[in-house]
Amino acid sequence: MPIGFALKPSSCSLRTPLVATAVGSGHGKVKVSKVQVWKTIRLRDSNVTFKRSNHLHDYKLNDPESANKYCSEFHRHQRGSKLQANASSEFSINAHDSGVAPPEKDGKTLGATLDLIYRYSRAYTLKGTVLSIISISLLAVQKLSDITPSFFLGVLQAIIGGCLANLYVVGINQLSDIDVDKVNKPYLPLASGELSVKTGILLTSLYAILGFLLGWSTKSWPLKLGLLLWYAFGTAYSVHLPLLRWKSIPALAAMCLWSVQGAIIPILFHLHAQTNIYGRPLLLSQHAIFVSGFMSIYGIVIALFKDIPDVEGDKLNGINSIALQIGQKPVFWICIWLLEMTYGVAILIGLSSTRFWIRSLMVIGHSILGFILWREANLVDLKSNAAIESFYLFIWKLYYVEYLMVPILRF
Repeated sequence: MPIGFALKPSSCSLRTPLVATAVGSGHGKVKVSKVQVWKTIRLRDSNVTFKRSNHLHDYKLNDPESANKYCSEFHRHQRGSKLQANASSEFSINAHDSGVAPPEKDGKTLGATLDLIYRYSRAYTLKGTVLSIISISLLAVQKLSDITPSFFLGVLQAIIGGCLANLYVVGINQLSDIDVDKVNKPYLPLASGELSVKTGILLTSLYAILGFLLGWSTKSWPLKLGLLLWYAFGTAYSVHLPLLRWKSIPALAAMCLWSVQGAIIPILFHLHAQTNIYGRPLLLSQHAIFVSGFMSIYGIVIALFKDIPDVEGDKLNGINSIALQIGQKPVFWICIWLLEMTYGVAILIGLSSTRFWIRSLMVIGHSILGFILWREANLVDLKSNAAIESFYLFIWKLYYVEYLMVPILRF
């Protein structure tokens, strides 16, 4: 079956979207999957204008001969213009539906390289890491005199160590999932080919080395243990080694994400903050225990929800996620009800507080968050992966809001 490409160059930016269309002999036009091809052409040192003869628009691409003639005529005009161009292409399955646009920067520039590393790091998770560490550290403060240069230095150590661990986990997961991401997330730097595997390995190794050096240099055993467990669970979750690759086993996958959200950050990093407060014994407060339980649910929800839009790639690569086993819709609503029940528990705990402003904050705040969650959940089109991915990012925003409330939750 011959494939004809309908080329529609932009009149001003020279960005050329190519839509793959199959033309069956004698059977009219047939669409071939949901593939969109972008091609960006950047002119260098040239005053030549890209011109096309008007008769190119007169072709009707409804049979193989006219489609091929159109392509030949187009390329003849392109060669005739003697352009000096640097072209970069990205092939993305269903990329338009996911709302992810192809990169438009020259990968040889410093700005484009930094942008590539930024996208490789999945920065939205870094924001959650920084916010959660600061919040759980501030929860250890009982009076203003606790805030000392030593305390700030300890928090900074935790932030840097947590960010390096987060970057490592994101990197090792992408390196281990290149084939999966070519189906599920073809816009990611490794899956799209923008970033080489060698560069990905170098960056991820750098994050690991720097993280271990920081952990080795600190005298805080909670921080040492927290970073060690973070790296260990992140590796076990992703790598293709015997007895590992835990992401293919739903229970172990959920345990990996729970370990970070429910134990390492709210417990070990909280204890680390206490080691930097003079004379403070290492003791978990009821507030820290509440945060640990609350964020444990968030960790489980994130573990379940992130696989909902990835069932196609997971099925092709043998990852037996819960979403693949029981379906996307049931898992979606399981996640929503888990969060709603967690908000309900927070409201009940708030009602038991003897402090009026704490009671008001916990009851009103979590009621509003629960209402917004329910409203947004009912607006999601579960047939659209783009809508599901957008809602996944919305859950992260709720996560951020919860951690903003943590330092003052002293019921």
